[in-house]
Formats: sequence, structure tokens, C-alpha cells
Amino acid sequence: MSDVVKRKATICVVNYKTLFLTMLCLRCIRKFTRYPYEVIVIDNDSRDESLNYLKSLTWIRLIERRNEPGMSGGSYTHGASLDLGLQNCSTEFFVTLHSDAFVQKENWLSDLVSYFNDDENTACVGSGKIEIKPKWETFLKNTFDMKKLENRLFHGLEFAGRSRYYNRTICCLYRTETLLKEKLSFLMGNNNGLTPGKKLYFELVDRGYRTLELSASLMADYVFHLGHGTQVVHPEQFSIRRRTIRKGNRALSKVKASRFFQSICADNSLDN
Repeated sequence: MSDVVKRKATICVVNYKTLFLTMLCLRCIRKFTRYPYEVIVIDNDSRDESLNYLKSLTWIRLIERRNEPGMSGGSYTHGASLDLGLQNCSTEFFVTLHSDAFVQKENWLSDLVSYFNDDENTACVGSGKIEIKPKWETFLKNTFDMKKLENRLFHGLEFAGRSRYYNRTICCLYRTETLLKEKLSFLMGNNNGLTPGKKLYFELVDRGYRTLELSASLMADYVFHLGHGTQVVHPEQFSIRRRTIRKGNRALSKVKASRFFQSICADNSLDN
């Protein structure tokens, strides 16, 4: 694919019945993005008020994706939606942004694109979890996480692969031509339980492409990530721990109480 529009990015957001989150996500993009861009929103068969809202926006490209009866949900539909966005991308960079990730800094996209430094071999810029925890908490989790210990004991090398670092799709920039040339998909590894984009990232690294791994603290300067937003809004449709739901609801309440985000929610001109 040699006809991509240079110096321009396509931001892909996936929506599933999260009106408030998706509205805030899109308005933040509209408010803080100066680098040339377009937005593709993939609606995952919402058929609710969030879809009606998206249809009212003239500055986005809305693609409605229907789920067939018996089709896998959750992680599969998210990965399939990102693939659909990539198939419709005609710009130099393809940016994945979760609907519960809110950009919060001027020129965020310009800054992140600059990390590519015009190096054609650099295929991906992103970070892991955008979650800053005290070092002691991270140590305890890694040491006493029984699920990880069980996987290490019973899955051996398979777990070693699954536990490799990867840039997550929360907010991640990819070189479009590279993904298309290498025929990479966000659904790679889905049958083995890998989350969307994980195997894709491994493939980029293993095939010799340069990837840039930004720290969580640096990415958090640009993006506030709610975490498990869709699952928290619709816990009845997903397998999610009660502790995660409580944590997510507390974070959502803080977002709604924040003057910063309240001002964005109140600015209806950002929809135009």
C-alpha cells in the first residue's frame, strides 16, 4: 500500500453501548488534537442511544459492525473491530484508542508521532498499562499472584510467551503500511486467549521491526485511562470481578466529578 496519506493519522475508537465514555473520548480528541487526523468509530452492534449519538456526528466516519448469532463476544469483537478500522485506514499512522481512554494534553498526537522520528523501521509506539502504582504494590502483585504462579508451574514456555511485554491497544500508534504489508491482524492469538494486539506486537518485534515502549507515567501525561470501562458499565455481559467493578465505578465517579472533564462534557460545540 503506497498511497497512504503521509503526515496524517487515523484514530480508531470501538464503541459498545457506552454513550458517556465514547462521547467524552471523542470530545477530548476534538479538543486536544492538532496533528492532521481523522476518526473512525466502529460500533459493535450497540443498537442503543450511543449509536444514535454517533450517527449525529458529521466529523467522524462511523462503521456499524453487526455480530452474527453465535459469534464470540468480548475480546474477539474488539479485535475484529480494530481490524475493520485498519482495513479502512488510508493514512500513514493507525492509532488505537479505547473508548474509556481520554486524551488530556494539547498536541498529544504530534508528540507521540514524533517518536517515530521518520524511521521507516519503527512500526509501533505505545505503552503497557496506563496505570501508575507504588513499587511495593507491583512487587506484591507479581510475587503473590496465584494465577501467574499457576501458569508458570503448569504452562512453562507457553506462559513465558503470554507474559511477554507488549504495547497495549489502550492508546497505541502503528505504521499502517507495515501492518498491511506484513498481513498482521489484531485477532492474532485470539484462539489461544491472547488479548487484541498482543500477538501482533510480538510479530512486529520478532520480525525485526523497531517498537518504542513508553513508560506508563509518560503515557499517563497524555491519556487518562479509566480501565475496563465497557465491562464496568455492563458487568452483566462480561466475566469481571466485583473488586474490578467497584474500582471502575470509583474511577468513573471521579471522572464525572472532575472539573476538567465536566467542562468538556458541557461543551457541545465539540460535537460539531
